[in-house]
Amino acid sequence: MFDQILGLPAHPLIIHFAVVLTPLLVAVAVAYALVPRWRGNVAWALVLLAPAGSLAVFAARQSGERLKEARFGTAEGELAARITTHESFATPLLLSVLGLTVASLLLVYATSPARDSVGRDRLGRPVTVLLTVLTVALALVVAYFVFRAGDSGARAVWG
Repeated sequence: MFDQILGLPAHPLIIHFAVVLTPLLVAVAVAYALVPRWRGNVAWALVLLAPAGSLAVFAARQSGERLKEARFGTAEGELAARITTHESFATPLLLSVLGLTVASLLLVYATSPARDSVGRDRLGRPVTVLLTVLTVALALVVAYFVFRAGDSGARAVWG
């Protein structure tokens, strides 16, 4: 499933989704968390980007494993080291983007007022503050890992 798309290796094609959606997710999650007056305008984007970003990173990771098995399983020396470095960022990126997805979706839920409480957070102010801090922290972690994964991938390909 993650091997080829129309006869081409899937990984170079799939990573473009992760490269675009993940930074967008980071930006929208931070904006939602830190600028309450924007929440009504960006909530829908966050709700769509969170699972889409996670799926894109998952697909990129899976297709990368398939590409390594198919084309670079016997790589040695400097190329093998560059591939290993690039590969080392896949799992931390996936785990952190999954964490950001959960935290940001919980933040959207928490900041949506309950029907019986106009203007108050659904889960209370302390929970909202905790989720806000967690969302921003995870967004920073995701930004770091997506940059490192992309940079190391480019270095693996282009030297």
